[in-house]
Amino acid sequence: MNRTLAIAVFLFAAAGLAVHAMPAQQAASLKGEVLEVRDVDSYTYLRLKTAEGETWVAVPTTAVKKGARVTIGNTMEMKNFESKTLKRKFDRIVFGTIADPAARPSAAMAAPHGAAPVANAPIARVAKASGADAKTVAEVVGGKSALKDKSVQVRAQVVKVTSGILGKNWLHMQDGSGSAADGTNDIIVTTKEVAAVGDIVVARGTVRTDVNVGSGYAYPVLIEDAALRK
Repeated sequence: MNRTLAIAVFLFAAAGLAVHAMPAQQAASLKGEVLEVRDVDSYTYLRLKTAEGETWVAVPTTAVKKGARVTIGNTMEMKNFESKTLKRKFDRIVFGTIADPAARPSAAMAAPHGAAPVANAPIARVAKASGADAKTVAEVVGGKSALKDKSVQVRAQVVKVTSGILGKNWLHMQDGSGSAADGTNDIIVTTKEVAAVGDIVVARGTVRTDVNVGSGYAYPVLIEDAALRK
């Protein structure tokens, strides 16, 4: 299984999807008319009418309407795929991302790419960690170039958790600093330790910039391999 496929499998498995009949096959990009839209947690299923006939595709949650014409990029075809959320098995389905500029990604899709913060109510200001390497979320995001490959510690509240992706847990953390308008209020932290939404923790790890893990998932900045303490 290649690296891009492995990432895709991890991402869909984390959303409660079951994957069978490996390996998947790389497919060309698809263009078609949306005949049906089925939204589940973090993902959107689309039934497309293409030049070759109808096919189902699955993409990260995207605001797209029936009748729209879309292009699906970063495609991978899988056979005998079972969605536990939809309680349905697909003989054939294509995983990918919306490449059509007319389709507007929702907050659920934007957040994994680091392009926008997690959509939630603003949290109360969290006291900054102590120490020479202590930073606020806004200081890490805004100062990413100067902090690249340096160790920092951030005290913040966990607002979203995605577990078991590439052997790590991925946390969105906010401390009340920064702005939701430009994404400086949210930082992604990867860790092998466990935290729950609502926990206030100090995360100490290494700042990485322009991280691309494939399958359309890229992060302008994150804190990697963090140790957590409450």
